[in-house]
Amino acid sequence: MTDEAWEARCAALWERLDAMGREEFVQAMKDLAAECDDEAVGLFEVGGAHDSTGFTEDAVGFYERAVAAGLSGVRRRRVSIQMASSLRETGRPEEALVIIAEERARGSDAYDGALGMCEALTLAKLGRDREGLSVALTALAPHLPRYRRSTVNYARGLVGLGPVE
Repeated sequence: MTDEAWEARCAALWERLDAMGREEFVQAMKDLAAECDDEAVGLFEVGGAHDSTGFTEDAVGFYERAVAAGLSGVRRRRVSIQMASSLRETGRPEEALVIIAEERARGSDAYDGALGMCEALTLAKLGRDREGLSVALTALAPHLPRYRRSTVNYARGLVGLGPVE
């Protein structure tokens, strides 16, 4: 568990991302993570710093170590999304789909749309555009003010499934 002061400092550092150089930001996050009382959280944040500054391949190792260290809560869900995205972008989209499927099996939360976005992009990367579009439409449907049911049914039709009864 991290304390509120550390979390506030972490959030403030993320706010400065665009104002800092890539290496400067990563180093600042490494320094901050060294002060974190939760190793898994520190590893996750350092992975995110690498990812957000274009060091995507390096990020995967930090994400894997964060999971192995017992990352939990909302960051556990986020690490799956971020790691799957990194794997997709570094030429390992099949591995990304495995992580996405495992994460979907863990349950549902506010990050379902982000997970769907990641899956849709991964399917597109694999040349499975209709499946990707179906996933994207299904992820979008809950956010529409109307036409949710029809959007889901159109999405299902794209991949040969019948309408929801």
